[in-house]
Amino acid sequence: MTTRTLLCYGDSNTHGTEPVRALGPLSRYPFETRWTGVVAAALGSEWRVIEEGLPARTTLHDDPVEGVHLNGLRYLRPCLLSQLPLDVMTLMLGTNDLKARFSVPPDDIALSIQRLLWEIDTVSTQFGVAAPKVLLIAPAPIREIGPLAGIFAGGERKSRQLASRYRKMAREAGVGFIDAGTLIQVSEVDGVHFEPDQQRLLGEAIAAEVTRLID
Repeated sequence: MTTRTLLCYGDSNTHGTEPVRALGPLSRYPFETRWTGVVAAALGSEWRVIEEGLPARTTLHDDPVEGVHLNGLRYLRPCLLSQLPLDVMTLMLGTNDLKARFSVPPDDIALSIQRLLWEIDTVSTQFGVAAPKVLLIAPAPIREIGPLAGIFAGGERKSRQLASRYRKMAREAGVGFIDAGTLIQVSEVDGVHFEPDQQRLLGEAIAAEVTRLID
């Protein structure tokens, strides 16, 4: 039996971070609760699901407060080279670009996603393997509430403009697309992360789309 591989590349909402009640150490849902775990259960034993979610990861920005290691573009190439060949890859980034410290408009966030899509295709071609099918996921819009409100000041309005731009990038790149904001909502606790029931809804939708992409 051939095992297929799915790489999930993203930030805290791919990591499975629980809603934040106070600034400090983060807690993580158990695997079976995380949307990646829901996907793994739905796809079954013929699939290997690799979680590559890093809390606070940006698309391609060095974080001046939390560190350059959070630059999603910096790590994408070594991540791909360590995991290729891949059958499918999910990409859900952009939420942390909404932080006030970056002052990035929605159009630039979408262009950053385009740069990541280019990197995925280029790395695969360079090393002589087929590029994975990509499922681009527009993050659910955030809310400026709770302990993260100040960090994301001004981000709520911009977050609601991302899905249409991501959809356009996905169409132009010929990759799959899901608008998470049509499926789930962020937690009332911190306005950024997902409650368990929302993890399940998102995971079920992603599993269905992954299956469609590969068939």
